[in-house]
Amino acid sequence: MADALRGALKRYAGPTGVALLILFVGAAMLVGWQRYNRDYVVTVEDDGSTVTKIIAEKIAGTSDLRVSRLNGVVQSTAQDVRGFGWLKSDQVVKMPYSVDYFIDLSGLTARDLEWDAKSRTLIVNAPDVKPDKANVDEARRTLVRISGMFVTREAGEALSRKASAHAQARAEASARSPERMAQAREYGRNATAKLMGAPLAAMGFGDARVIVTFPSERKADSRERWDVTTPINEVLANRRQAR
Repeated sequence: MADALRGALKRYAGPTGVALLILFVGAAMLVGWQRYNRDYVVTVEDDGSTVTKIIAEKIAGTSDLRVSRLNGVVQSTAQDVRGFGWLKSDQVVKMPYSVDYFIDLSGLTARDLEWDAKSRTLIVNAPDVKPDKANVDEARRTLVRISGMFVTREAGEALSRKASAHAQARAEASARSPERMAQAREYGRNATAKLMGAPLAAMGFGDARVIVTFPSERKADSRERWDVTTPINEVLANRRQAR
């Protein structure tokens, strides 16, 4: 390590080079500290109690109609009481989890597609994005802390079951939060628009715009926002005949 630092100092000789090297080392230490804090440090409330909570999460999009995936780390707590209240034990666990979001387009029909001839716009009235069951990866636990005067094997097993159930519930609640659902809908909107744009381009409508709406965004008078003159299936059929 020392040799590597000396070599780097020689390579970046001068005040600017040293400043850059210090900045680089500081950034690396910060990233390392954040990962250690995420995976190994128990998070506590102001009163010193530990709670089941999400430690870190990040949502990312995909190109298919598993439209996005939420990844994160969940801290879960559990308590077991035995021996008429004399034997109390607690467990704190940290483990990664993921939740996939899907749009089921299998039931989409021509009635769900509207064509605005003037602006060459396809309106897709899609079903809502739905989160799948959370996948909590217990095999990749980064922390397991058990406390108690005497923890029996049965108590330990009960603690693990409770901690897993709490982690599952917390991860799924986080995935259904308004913020995460809004992010997933944006990924879903982009994925659906891309899917619908391909056949439009193949039929000669490569410049057409695709607008994707979800149930919560639609109103009974939504069609009045557009000059929808012809169903899209008729437009495409006429296009084929013209060829």
